[in-house]
Amino acid sequence: MKPAPRARVLLQDDDIRVTAHVATRFNYGRITGARDALQHRIAMAREEQVEGVAGPPLRLLVGEFDVFVEPFRRIVRRHAPVAAARPRTVMLLPGFATHPVRMRYMARRLEAAGHRVKRWGLGFNWGPTRDNIALLEERVADLASRHGEQVTLVGWSLGGLFAREIAKRRPRSVAKVVTMGSPFSHSPRANNVWRAYQFIAGHRVDEPPVAVDLAAKPPVETVALWSPRDGIVHPRAARGLPGERDRQVALRCTHMGFAYAPEVIAAVLAELDHE
Repeated sequence: MKPAPRARVLLQDDDIRVTAHVATRFNYGRITGARDALQHRIAMAREEQVEGVAGPPLRLLVGEFDVFVEPFRRIVRRHAPVAAARPRTVMLLPGFATHPVRMRYMARRLEAAGHRVKRWGLGFNWGPTRDNIALLEERVADLASRHGEQVTLVGWSLGGLFAREIAKRRPRSVAKVVTMGSPFSHSPRANNVWRAYQFIAGHRVDEPPVAVDLAAKPPVETVALWSPRDGIVHPRAARGLPGERDRQVALRCTHMGFAYAPEVIAAVLAELDHE
């Protein structure tokens, strides 16, 4: 009757060895998977550009450094009082790899005019997934229900692509879409950051994980703000063609400036008042 404890000890030792073996195999699998995913992202970032497609001239990228001067301008900038003809519920959608905080300045100017400004509720914009598209659909529908009116979607860059797609899926909840430097036309590679996008998002810019038709116009009024000084997205992609949007408005800002330039904010305010 004495050997029983020793047997239990042997079983415990076997359990430890098996557990250690399983843990080792599991960790090895995770490491291998992470390495393969990284190699895949690097390979996509090294892909050749599609023939006949290009982003804006690289010299325009210099102008994008204007974003670092903007905080100092705000110290002395004065704002003429603006009152909305009709206060509206507005959702601001940030650009790729940016947080809604980057659009706070615009939000404050719209609120000062009397509009109700809402964040998109998804934090940083790291690209589309089935989950975040579904969550955004529900948020827009909920806002429309709670405020008793359709929501105007104002999207910067990639945020504008989200706005267009949500409007196609929830047209009864959306009053209007305003895109700002959003590459919905021509080619999703007609910009200077598509390689960085593919590395960060983990999928090709022209092969998103959700079924979309970027150029198809939403069934609501759709306006494209674009700029010939945009150093990131080619004007041809952000301006669009007749039939892909209702109207286009040319501005003179940088791509980063779509989030804060006074002329952009004035254009957005004008669109919110436009019937």
